[in-house]
Amino acid sequence: MSLKKSLLIVIIILLIDQISKIYIKMNFQLGEDVTVFSWFKILFVENDGMAWGTKLSDIFSFIDDKSAKLILTLFRIVAVTGIGFWLYDVIKKQKTKTLIFAISLIFAGALGNIIDSVFYGVLFSDSYGQVSTFLPEGGGYANVFHGKVVDMLNFPLYNGILPEWLPFWGGKQFSFFDPVFNVADMAISTGIGILIVFNKRAFR
Repeated sequence: MSLKKSLLIVIIILLIDQISKIYIKMNFQLGEDVTVFSWFKILFVENDGMAWGTKLSDIFSFIDDKSAKLILTLFRIVAVTGIGFWLYDVIKKQKTKTLIFAISLIFAGALGNIIDSVFYGVLFSDSYGQVSTFLPEGGGYANVFHGKVVDMLNFPLYNGILPEWLPFWGGKQFSFFDPVFNVADMAISTGIGILIVFNKRAFR
């Protein structure tokens, strides 16, 4: 796969990711949702941490939230830079299309979420009880490097009481697939999934 094709994949994913995030940010209040199907809804949440909203300050109590966010954003920048070099290297060495495609997805997804973390705090007002505005007069809701990642895709595939005959969990309330994510997260997960499932094809 050529560098041009790889960049095209990255650009397309970035555009879809950022357009969807900006639309949600400028049309939804935080926590607002729209049910599309019984198993899929648009739910606007913001993630100030890592996967499932976990923060470094939750793990290391001696780090305050602001410092934890800065460290996480800087780590993401270093990580995506490394992924970018890896992508360039495998293209230069003419590695398999499967490997290049997978890394392109991971790179695009990581870059998409970094844009939120670095710039969204400066570009947008907060979304608490209001629809956010772009470039507000009083400034954004946070400093550079302290933005929150916009998530909106939610697939509540099951929510109900489990059958009584099930051991341990029978008769208890259970919901399946509560996480809310975005297009960038999907790209990263898909890329990693390809590397795992098609490992031999990717790394010949």
